[in-house]
Amino acid sequence: MNTPTKFAGFTLGLVALFGVALGVGALAGTGDSEPETHHAAAGEPAADATPGGLTSSAGGYTLVLDDPVTTAARGATLRFRIEDSTGRPVTQYTPNHEKDLHLILVRRDTAGYQHLHPVLGPDGTWSTPVDLTRAGDHRVFADFVTAEGQPFTLGAELRVAGQYTPRPLPAPNTTVTVDGYTVALNGTVAPGRATDVTFTVTRDGEPVTDLQPYLGAYGHLVALRTADLGYLHVHPAGHPGDGSTPAGPGVTFAVTAPGTGDYRLFFEFRHGGAVHRAEFTVPVAETAGDPAGHTPDDAQTAAPEPTGDGHGH
Repeated sequence: MNTPTKFAGFTLGLVALFGVALGVGALAGTGDSEPETHHAAAGEPAADATPGGLTSSAGGYTLVLDDPVTTAARGATLRFRIEDSTGRPVTQYTPNHEKDLHLILVRRDTAGYQHLHPVLGPDGTWSTPVDLTRAGDHRVFADFVTAEGQPFTLGAELRVAGQYTPRPLPAPNTTVTVDGYTVALNGTVAPGRATDVTFTVTRDGEPVTDLQPYLGAYGHLVALRTADLGYLHVHPAGHPGDGSTPAGPGVTFAVTAPGTGDYRLFFEFRHGGAVHRAEFTVPVAETAGDPAGHTPDDAQTAAPEPTGDGHGH
């Protein structure tokens, strides 16, 4: 969305992988009123290594679910509000990648990922159809920009009653086949600094060079840190129609992990009039150099202490 196109800011930490505030929607173009997006260069220190969505309140805003406890159902409706410091529902937002608010819903074991765009009612209540066929504890992430232009990612717990069978974390992978497409992940995510990660899309062995705009870009990425579901919502540099950004087969993101651990990456792209999602498990480990994963040349440019609200756009 806006801010460094990196995984720094996601409450699941991946800050591109650890900032699951990664990720993780169908937007089209970006408007002039939209905050500028900065694409961090590989090796650049994280501007904010705080994952987003770890708390329901921040900066005077609170995410409130109408029904935080519900039962498993396919055709459920999720309703919620963003309240200000006085408890009044917020009704004015700044569109960010063509939407006033992006909603991510995922079970605690990272199963059943959903990227939704709710509808805002006149009373300030958001609503959207959701698939709650999977029982268990879920995390709801509300990703938005205030009318004043300040980005936030807030998170809340949704408990879905029913028979719950936790799913083990999928094994690390660099290639995924989905809907007839093969998506390859190239690049290594390192803690504490931005590194380039490229998703390359092919179909029937041929590169896909006519990706369609989605959320104002040719790809969309949400990263979640599996340990705490720290969240990061990331968009690549450039945008369709800028004269320099190719429509595939590769889509590159600058990802910054605030720390080591396992991350889940949800890469979305649009082709053939439909949105497709490739899911990856990526372990982030320390690299050669100091304990923080920096090489000697990075010693003078270590990532600053976290200060932001965990919004990784």
